[in-house]
Formats: sequence, structure tokens, C-alpha cells
Amino acid sequence: MSAWAFAFLVLGTGAERLNELRISRRNRAAALARGGREFGARHFPVMAALHGALLVGALAEVWLLERPFLPALGIPMLVVALACQAARLWIIRSLGAQWNTRIVVVPGAARVRTGPYRYPWLPHPNYLVVVIEGVALPLVHTAWITAVAFTVLNALLLGLVRIPAEDRALSSLSG
Repeated sequence: MSAWAFAFLVLGTGAERLNELRISRRNRAAALARGGREFGARHFPVMAALHGALLVGALAEVWLLERPFLPALGIPMLVVALACQAARLWIIRSLGAQWNTRIVVVPGAARVRTGPYRYPWLPHPNYLVVVIEGVALPLVHTAWITAVAFTVLNALLLGLVRIPAEDRALSSLSG
């Protein structure tokens, strides 16, 4: 895969993220209009910046450090990255109007228990997809520094801030 093809992949992923933000804004506005309450709003800019840095970092590393495409690594990682996109779509469809990049709960709303959320042993499937994609996408073109940096920073953000905030929010739901 050429660096140009990788750039197309990363820019396509970025375009998909921008579409997710559009959907999220719509769902957030509707939830807030129904009396929804947002949790963890202060950490959202950090999370958004980290996710943007994943895309920029992967591109910069490939172009500036002239990372090679190694088919034995790149092809499996491309398959995994594309599978992550499919899983993300499944997650968004499963949550429907409750899906959001922010943590917003509507009083009295039932917790979603369909799609990947029907598995009690996997309470946060979206974050699993983010973790896997954070490794796979940069490694499509051997951007290993980006993969490692994102993985460490994302683990800290998810483990110390985001998941505890979401768990508090979800515990406020009835049903």
C-alpha cells in the first residue's frame, strides 16, 4: 500500500468520524430536549483531541518517517481496521438515538441490551473497538509510534476517566 493509499484510508476514517460527530450532535440535542443529563463533559475535548491526534499522527509518521508498507503486517491490520468500521456501524445502529460521542442519559430511559450490548461480559463494546482500531489503523502502514502512543494515552483516558464517567451515567438509568 502506498503512502497515498494509506492517506486515503486515514482521511476516509476522518470523514467517517466527522459524520459521527454530526449524528452525535443531533442525538445529543434530542436527548437534552427530553431532559437528558450530560456526564463527563470536561474530558470530552481531551478525548476528541486524542482521536484527532491518532489520525494526524499516523499520517505524519508514515510521511515524515517514511514508514514502509509491510504486507504481512499491513494487510491483516487493514482487515482489522475495516472490521472496526463495520463494528462501529453495528454499535451506532444498535444504540440508535441513544448513541453519542458524549455521555448523555435521559431519565427513565432503558439501557440498550441489543446488538453488541446484549453481552453482559462486554459492557463497553465501543471502547473495545476504539482500542483495537487505535492499534490496527496506524499499523496498516507500520506507524508503530502512533499505535503505541495512542494505545497508552487512550488506556489512561478510558480507564481513569471515560469508563468510570459512563458507568456512573449508566447506573442512573432505570430498567
